[in-house]
Amino acid sequence: MRRKEREIKDPDIIHEILSQSSICRLAIHDEPYPYLVPMNFGYRNNALYFHCATGGRKLDLLKQNNKVGFEIEYDSQLIKGDVACQWTTKYRSIIGTGEMNIITNDDEKREGFDIIMQQHGKHDNTYIQAALDKALVLKLEINSLSAKQAGDW
Repeated sequence: MRRKEREIKDPDIIHEILSQSSICRLAIHDEPYPYLVPMNFGYRNNALYFHCATGGRKLDLLKQNNKVGFEIEYDSQLIKGDVACQWTTKYRSIIGTGEMNIITNDDEKREGFDIIMQQHGKHDNTYIQAALDKALVLKLEINSLSAKQAGDW
């Protein structure tokens, strides 16, 4: 990281970013360009959980190469200045890499959905089997990450 003074090393702050953010952008290998997709997610135990349909471009690409990059932005705010060079952004963010696993087992899917729903404030979840049958859970095991911030926190 070029700007070492912006690096976040405190594991509690990193956990806060991971557990309180709502959107994660996934970079998935494709040719000739990466495929980038924003997704809702849940975080628990060094893993990010997502849900998706049982088919589509994202799933096809992950079956070919499950190594992904990700980015999470937390509480960003544009700070305006009097002149263009004085404008800045207050933010916290995480970038990282990991390996995505496709979860098809119903019990593990329910657990993944629970993690996603809890991230967004819903804790007493029931699921309709027909809906579960039309969905998969993706579990990204985090291999590496770095966290950064700018602005007054």
